[in-house]
Amino acid sequence: MTSSCVTRDGTKWMPEYLTSIDQLMCIGCGRCFKVCSREVMHPHGIDDAGEILGVCNGEEDDFDGELNRVIMVVDFPGRCIGCGACARVCPKNCQTHIASGTIAE
Repeated sequence: MTSSCVTRDGTKWMPEYLTSIDQLMCIGCGRCFKVCSREVMHPHGIDDAGEILGVCNGEEDDFDGELNRVIMVVDFPGRCIGCGACARVCPKNCQTHIASGTIAE
């Protein structure tokens, strides 16, 4: 089943849902997080070994000195409405999106 939508002017539009963010490519800039109205992804700290330490709460939490860098993690994929705002602002093109017709419902 293909689920397409129509914009206000009648143009057909196919939602593409965010499914993952490449941890190696993500620079943790937070642009996608800022434009997402559905809180699909959040900034997470990772250590030198690439292990996720947890959600960064916005304060200068260094996870007891273990924090190496911050990346974005898709932690609520079901909230995604497929608008594509996150993809448009990502400077690294590190996100994977799937058209609504290819997702098992």
